[in-house]
Amino acid sequence: IFQQDYFTDENRVLKKDPQQDYHLEYAMENSTHTILAFSRELHTCDTNDKSITESTVRVIWAYHHKDMGEAGQNYHGSNRGTKSLRLLNPEKEEVLSASLPYFDLTNKDVPVPDKDTTYWCQMFKIPIQHEKHHVTKVEPLIQKGHENLVHHILLYQCSSNLNDSVLDYGHECYHPNMPDSFLTCETVIFAWAIGGEGFTYPPHVGLSIGTAADPQFVLMEVHYDNPSYTEGLIDNSGLRLIYTPVIRKYDAGVIEAGLWVSLFHNIPPGMPEFVSEGHCTLECLEEALGAERPSGIHVFAVLLHAHLAGRAIRMRHFHNGEEQKLLAYDDEFDFNFQEFQYLKEERTILPGDNLITECHYSTVDRIRMTWVRK
Repeated sequence: IFQQDYFTDENRVLKKDPQQDYHLEYAMENSTHTILAFSRELHTCDTNDKSITESTVRVIWAYHHKDMGEAGQNYHGSNRGTKSLRLLNPEKEEVLSASLPYFDLTNKDVPVPDKDTTYWCQMFKIPIQHEKHHVTKVEPLIQKGHENLVHHILLYQCSSNLNDSVLDYGHECYHPNMPDSFLTCETVIFAWAIGGEGFTYPPHVGLSIGTAADPQFVLMEVHYDNPSYTEGLIDNSGLRLIYTPVIRKYDAGVIEAGLWVSLFHNIPPGMPEFVSEGHCTLECLEEALGAERPSGIHVFAVLLHAHLAGRAIRMRHFHNGEEQKLLAYDDEFDFNFQEFQYLKEERTILPGDNLITECHYSTVDRIRMTWVRK
């Protein structure tokens, strides 16, 4: 087995790179698998190589069942594909959760309307009460075949003054006829988006449940994306929450920053790049983090979220008027691959800091105005 560094030009012609930057670490082959492990520098100073950053990378793969001959590579035919990865997302420390208890919050036979976008809301009661526990992991439970239908799921904390009658019905969110109880659900406690896998909290952090201050009732909002207007879809997707009675040092929370969804935020058609900024001002964070004085909050992960026109997202952080290193960014945003970025080091955000969410869009293929959705 040998390995060589190639690149391709705009005509899709493979050419051997005069600067060989990829190094074979090991290789093995058996009757079913060929495994190659290789390495290279993140930045090779080679114009034929793509720098590896914290942004999403599209990996392209292809193979042929015969080895490469003297005449060159064999055409792969249909044996090819792509996958989006974040190569520098630090590996999460996986605490064995197989033996831990869990509960599921899932929709029950929701009829998905034959329209482009639907937000469906369902109230749930947290089964763990009267004693503090920590949720250590949240996994998406997406109904098989609905991987492209379920775009994102938000979990909100609701008023504790509700009664069990609110559990009897689901309803379309943001609808004039939706139940008043839904209006009491304002604080996001968890978010998942398409392409993401389960989210594991760091070993010293957990989502608190079971105390009087914790959510008793939660609202699960599922965004269904049905651009082909398919009729007759019935969905049973949701979330699985894995928890432990072993209390961790810190409680987890969610801070939302970005552009408010409104008719004032729109993007003209035919724009190769259009930038919008959402400002979380120092006055805003002064008030929002007032209870967290003097230590502020510690950010350990970020979920960057956008829709089809999104091309890049950058989360900027200012302290005492001076810009810090980017909190998180993705300059190669993939709509179908939205997963949490675990920060290599926790970032402290203090009352009086600023956050700016910078969203880059492209609408070159659109002829009508784009209004941004949630």
